[in-house]
Amino acid sequence: MNCKIVTIPGDGIGPEIVQEACRVLDKVGEVYGHTFTYTEVLMGGGSIDVHGVPLTDEALEAARQSDAVLLGAVGGDVGNSRWYDVAPNLRPEAGLLAIRKGLNLFANIRPAYLYRELAGACPLKEEIIGDGFDMVIIRELTGGLYFGERHTKEVDGIWQATDTLTYNENEIRRIAVKAFDIAMKRKKRVISVDKANVLDSSRLWRRVVEETAKDYPEVKLEHMLVDNCAMQLVMNPGQFDVVLTENMFGDILSDEASMITGSIGMLSSASLNETKFGMYEPSHGSAPDIAGKNIANPIATILSAAMMLRYSFDLDKEADGIEAAVQQVLTAGYRTGDIMAEGCEKVGTTEMGMLIARHIC
Repeated sequence: MNCKIVTIPGDGIGPEIVQEACRVLDKVGEVYGHTFTYTEVLMGGGSIDVHGVPLTDEALEAARQSDAVLLGAVGGDVGNSRWYDVAPNLRPEAGLLAIRKGLNLFANIRPAYLYRELAGACPLKEEIIGDGFDMVIIRELTGGLYFGERHTKEVDGIWQATDTLTYNENEIRRIAVKAFDIAMKRKKRVISVDKANVLDSSRLWRRVVEETAKDYPEVKLEHMLVDNCAMQLVMNPGQFDVVLTENMFGDILSDEASMITGSIGMLSSASLNETKFGMYEPSHGSAPDIAGKNIANPIATILSAAMMLRYSFDLDKEADGIEAAVQQVLTAGYRTGDIMAEGCEKVGTTEMGMLIARHIC
């Protein structure tokens, strides 16, 4: 298979971790007989430096013409970065919102899985972890508060800011379908998270999700308020299988879920549209404080590349091969600094990528 991939290294540690993901993909191509062709484009702070905007029309069009997009990370240190003393639509993260919208990437799929080898890095007590956990958070990505009408104005001498949370039934239904489809391939359980005791948007969310559930009689649907879900994630993470939620709630809950796996550096994600096209990226940020030091954990990006093979190219065997290679390297005791444990061997970004590539077979 010939696969055209747009790579967006982005900012901070982005270039380092994307390089290692491509190294692993190239080894997959060598072993399984595929060709991966990469076209690199700018987004985020790097694009601002060169073009004055976080995402150009040309970069967006290149992404549209590809088969999939592999993204590193965008943004910098908000407190010190020259990229943030500008209007919100010119900041690095605006490029991320724009490419999601421009590619209609409405479904974010973020697994949270605890490797047994990393149980010691999990901040939860052993009796809470139990036999571990394996969940997927399905987050609506192009609606809600982040994309609603907003303004800041002075009213009677007092500054007032307004952000609008809006969803329509079609936006809710299509993300619910994604969640139920994925649940059918897992344990057939969906927990839909909302704030229906307060928000009109959540009451509509709950109604549409319940209507969608009627088409999936084998799937058990439960509802959970977002504040309770935040507590349950650290009290009993093993109860979750597929978690379905809106944009802002999903943003927060998926980061919480990622941290209880031991390191956010382990968590992959996929953002999909209504076809097989997707953008794949690690769940973590750009970590500018460690950029260029060869200490970043590339595993989340490498696992995102595995998701790309699975969801965009239907290469399940190859995706399994990457995931198995990651497992073998962890079992052998190799660790980057963020997941380092006593008795293990500490390696850098490049060496971790090389080790995983070496185990592709």
